[in-house]
Amino acid sequence: MIKVTIAGRPNTGKSTLFNALTGTRDAIVHDRPGVTRDTNNGTFRDRPWSLRDTAGLENAKNGIAADSTNMAISAITDADAILFVVDGRTGVTASDIEWGRMVRRKTRAPVLLLVNKAESEKRLVDINEFYKLGFGAPVLISAEHKNGFDAIYEFLDKIAPANDATNTQINTSNESDTRIKIAVLGQPNVGKSTFVNRVLGVNRQIVMDAPGITRDTVKFTTKFYGRDIMIMDTAGLRRKAGVTDDVETLAALKSLDAIDKADVVILIVDATRDIENQALSIAARVYDAGRILCVALNKWDLVPPELRDDKLLKLKHQFTNSFHQIIKPMILAISAETGTGVQNMFRRIYEQWDISSSTVPTSLLNRIVEKLVIERQPPMSRLKRPMKIKFARQTGRHPMRISINVGGASDIPESYTRYLRRGIATALHWEHLPITIDYKKSENPFDDK
Repeated sequence: MIKVTIAGRPNTGKSTLFNALTGTRDAIVHDRPGVTRDTNNGTFRDRPWSLRDTAGLENAKNGIAADSTNMAISAITDADAILFVVDGRTGVTASDIEWGRMVRRKTRAPVLLLVNKAESEKRLVDINEFYKLGFGAPVLISAEHKNGFDAIYEFLDKIAPANDATNTQINTSNESDTRIKIAVLGQPNVGKSTFVNRVLGVNRQIVMDAPGITRDTVKFTTKFYGRDIMIMDTAGLRRKAGVTDDVETLAALKSLDAIDKADVVILIVDATRDIENQALSIAARVYDAGRILCVALNKWDLVPPELRDDKLLKLKHQFTNSFHQIIKPMILAISAETGTGVQNMFRRIYEQWDISSSTVPTSLLNRIVEKLVIERQPPMSRLKRPMKIKFARQTGRHPMRISINVGGASDIPESYTRYLRRGIATALHWEHLPITIDYKKSENPFDDK
């Protein structure tokens, strides 16, 4: 798979191009320059090639801009092909010329010069001036309107290795993707990017002692502790009242969207601080979405040893009392900075994923439900009619879904559903998994026998 990097100065339309070529909305697009900070990773919509969206190249000696530029330069030097994007309305700038020289100096990979925002000839500057960048003939495109992309594919088709057939289609269906998709969520500045860098074994995400550094939801595929995974680093989530910037709003929406795209969510919390309601709110979204949740108590090495037992017990009580959807929350102590506890966390996560991928025999499930009913009979319905639980079977995984046939009245109260959920989870070792119970009016042919 060839690696293609999109590069250029800020606000030339790189993220818009990334979204258009990948067929996603993964990169945040905004008129404000410098929105992209980390290197965003994706795959071409209709080619077996990887694509990287980089931050705008800037002259900065320190701070976020310097770190973002260094990340972008690293992606350029590692690329098999470069798409160098300039603004067709602004024309060639001194910054374009400077960074064009840098690209030619840093890599021998072929470069395609893309003159973006070229949908209107009236607003386009003289095309000939772009030759001074030294990348040959410029290609006019409009990333927003998806115009001019044929030239991009023709350029890359010549570079792709023989085993990357031009017409190969990317199969992105869930059936073919066996990677466990893991989203890393949490409030700002709790150590999410440090944790992701620890898993990747390399500094791919910008880490600074300040909130709000990560904006895009950045995806990485890797092998960790024996499994192929996709790990998603997300922007920090704050209370709505604390969000006044529209870019932060977009970043937060993408973070929440990552929950639906994930199989497992790791909620990072700062063990040195009290757990806030915002963390519990994130956990509620995860449970409601039916995803496996692991709460990571980060910076555990900074908690005084004499306080650890009480802190862990208090947190477990806080989660248990807040959510009836889960029987036993999975709460593990780690240090993303030192790596302590990280491998153990993934071992536990893999165990739960394997359990949640299994199907319980219907006969065993019915024996469990029958025993639970004997021990505690269902209450009478609102119409004072007896409720009869007759037959149960597993109808889904991820989350675990149980369908129960009910004779007579079917308005089973939530308290009894929680009783059944707890009993089933305990018997099948599903305590850490989200479980959904559905009731169906019985049409069992054996009802009258």
